[in-house]
Amino acid sequence: MPAFEIHVGSASDIDTLCEIDADASRLFERAGLQLNLPTDHAFFRRERDRWMESLTSSSALIAARADGRILGFAASGVLDREPFLDQLSVRSEFMRLGIGTALLQAAEKLAVLRGGHALWLTTYGHLSWNRPFYERAGFVVMPEPLWGLEILREATYERRWLPSPEHRIVMRKRLRSGTNERVSSPYW
Repeated sequence: MPAFEIHVGSASDIDTLCEIDADASRLFERAGLQLNLPTDHAFFRRERDRWMESLTSSSALIAARADGRILGFAASGVLDREPFLDQLSVRSEFMRLGIGTALLQAAEKLAVLRGGHALWLTTYGHLSWNRPFYERAGFVVMPEPLWGLEILREATYERRWLPSPEHRIVMRKRLRSGTNERVSSPYW
């Protein structure tokens, strides 16, 4: 397992985040989920804009080696006044080494530090590595009647553009928080 540290990313990391996500997306392509859109499509521009917003608001966490090479990232935002994990990506050569888990745990801690009571995300429910990964971390599938308006808009948007829209799911994890609880983190 490579040694890495997690820290808050900066706007200068945006191109690397896009590169890592493109690399990680090959796993989905091998599973038959081809996103046949031109690279300048509005979907990719919107994705990049959200990640840039996450970077500029200090809500994007980067896993990097001591030499500075970024191995993965977790970009978060806010939907329906709750933290939303917009993207979790790890370079394919470093998958299944605990980097994604460490990034997810760090994103949860950051959400708690910022007053979040739950962390939401969207993902594919039918892939053997996706939904189970989040379930092991304590996330549960949320039925549509429990989604807020912004989560509904996000899921609808993804289902419009992403392949296999019928398999897109929304998940949530309740986060520990309270007035007497302090969360310390080595990440920031």
